[in-house]
Amino acid sequence: MAAWARVVVARPKTVLVVAVLFALACGLFAAGLQQRVSSAGFVVPHGESTEVDGWVSERLGPQNPDVIAVYTAPEGQSLADIGPRVTAAIAAVDPGLLQRPVESYWNSARSPYLRSADGRQAVAVVFSAGDDNQRVAEYPKLAAALRVPGLDTKLTGYSALADTISEQSRHDLVLAESISIPLTALVLVLVFGGVVAAALPVLIGTLAVVGALGAVGLIARLTEVSVFAMNVVSLLGLGLAIDYGLFIVGRFREELANGSTTEAAVARTLATAGRTVLFSALLLMCAFAGTFVFPLAVLRSLGIGAIAAVGLAAALSVTALPAALALLGPRIGKWSWRADAFDRSEARAQRFWGAVVTAVLRRPGTIAIAVGAILLVLAAPLTGVRLGDIDHTALPAGNETRVAVEELTAHFPAANSGATILVRETDGSAPTPAAISRALREISGVPGVRQATALDTRDNTTIVHAALAAPDRSPQAQDIVRDLRALHPDGLDLRVGGESATTVDSITAVLDRLPLMIAVMVAVTLLMLAVAFRSIVLPLKAVLMAFLSLAATFGVLTWIFDQGHLAGALRISVGPLSAGMLVLIIAVVFGLSTDYEVFLLSRMVEAHDAGADTEESVRIGTVQTARVITAAATLLVLITGAFTLSPLTPMRFLGLGMVIALIIDATLVRMLLVPALVKLMGPANWWAPRT
Repeated sequence: MAAWARVVVARPKTVLVVAVLFALACGLFAAGLQQRVSSAGFVVPHGESTEVDGWVSERLGPQNPDVIAVYTAPEGQSLADIGPRVTAAIAAVDPGLLQRPVESYWNSARSPYLRSADGRQAVAVVFSAGDDNQRVAEYPKLAAALRVPGLDTKLTGYSALADTISEQSRHDLVLAESISIPLTALVLVLVFGGVVAAALPVLIGTLAVVGALGAVGLIARLTEVSVFAMNVVSLLGLGLAIDYGLFIVGRFREELANGSTTEAAVARTLATAGRTVLFSALLLMCAFAGTFVFPLAVLRSLGIGAIAAVGLAAALSVTALPAALALLGPRIGKWSWRADAFDRSEARAQRFWGAVVTAVLRRPGTIAIAVGAILLVLAAPLTGVRLGDIDHTALPAGNETRVAVEELTAHFPAANSGATILVRETDGSAPTPAAISRALREISGVPGVRQATALDTRDNTTIVHAALAAPDRSPQAQDIVRDLRALHPDGLDLRVGGESATTVDSITAVLDRLPLMIAVMVAVTLLMLAVAFRSIVLPLKAVLMAFLSLAATFGVLTWIFDQGHLAGALRISVGPLSAGMLVLIIAVVFGLSTDYEVFLLSRMVEAHDAGADTEESVRIGTVQTARVITAAATLLVLITGAFTLSPLTPMRFLGLGMVIALIIDATLVRMLLVPALVKLMGPANWWAPRT
């Protein structure tokens, strides 16, 4: 960092121009990103359900329609009356969009399965051509053709759900940024007491978002990237760049206030805060790299987006930002309402946090026990957590696509796709009629299975459809699938597929690989912190604090989203936590917890290396970083909190989860529990094996 500081001080204009042009050049690849991202990626590539559904599709064609149109007859009219208009609309659908002709109540011998029990609604089912992404991309054309003017038409199905979530996600991204950027700029003005100092982190954050979106656009040209990656990139790129900018600018002004020249202040800032920023970013990137262990494309793409955002935010913070500071020098305080505004607020903050840390150091044992107890109480609901997948309940109540699913479930008994079961002899031969009958009896005997029907026999395998009493993907349907897979009729091999089985496989894949992800994050964090702090105890404590923050955060999220407390006030859908979002929150919260720990402990270690004892090191480290950590957490709360305005449950889960984690981590953990534990451990904090 000393060598890099000399380059920045010697050629600040060159460094600034190159860094800005690099970010903008990356941003060019963001062109057309919305058309390249995918709404798929939730399927385990080699899972049991994927193999079953693929096997059946090859022989019988797709079994689950991409689009289902629900037509409701107006008062005073019958289904026969509206039939000609619906039939004409279906006939106008471009055949190139279809894998097979549209099947409806009116062109399939008026099948009772396609009509509601009260006779007022009927459906048309559409099987689109192409892969997952192509089917979603062509959905707007299908939707326009299937809607009948003047007739109540609701559309649902995989493509409709994916398109609706993607469109809402893109809208939420624009809304969140339009709210969070002005608010963060205002907070920064209050923190720094001036416009110039406040503008720099915001500009760096904006550049980071542009560049990171471009990086995601480049990656999307090579592999599948989820639409949610755009939101993650925006959230992390903007939030972390502003946080890093806050630390860099704050340390620079502190060095200037201590009498350093501009050149010396830049060098000292890069050697301390700059080094910590790079170290923190590397830890976060390693945390997100843990998502690569999962087979789900959506999780890997979220990790890719997060790594791109964090990396660019850190790179710009140690290139463009210090170059701008070198050019500005003492003018960083321009456009302040008072010449000493920053110094006065810093003095007030140090007095306040000095009083807090004095109280903590006076009774560290009591503080540690009290805060630990609070965190464990917050984590208690986690013991009953249920996991699920993103489905129609991700949409707000009243949304057309969600209402269509609810009406299908309520009015069309056969609307649920149920489970598809392949039955074959264990030696690979075709099952005998007696064996098929035995399998049907055992399948029908599973609680929650309404009826089991043998559809066909192909390639020594009998295809059985099991109608389930629970809606697709619901916790009840998942339990039924697990019970079906637990069946082992003598001499027979049963393999289960279908939408609910896909959800079970996704959740199982997450739970199976989650320990590996956590092990990777913990191992890398311990190793890097041990090298940075030259201590064994401090890294172990940092990891323990991160897990306490995680447990408390997920306990509160379970209490709200799964158990339904405050659900009405927050206008969220109650149900199992999304397994994919759970992984993302773990990576983000673990990374940010360690991030703030690094900034806090770095100042403690710096003070200890300068000769301070443990208590004084705690005091100096806490007082010097408390204000900036609190401000950084406040800014991230504003940025991530903007996502709670989204009507999408996953986005509210992500936004609220981040807000809860930040509040817990920046107050209870960093400012109370960490100083108390460091004080209690005394000289043991600095112990390391002899080399």
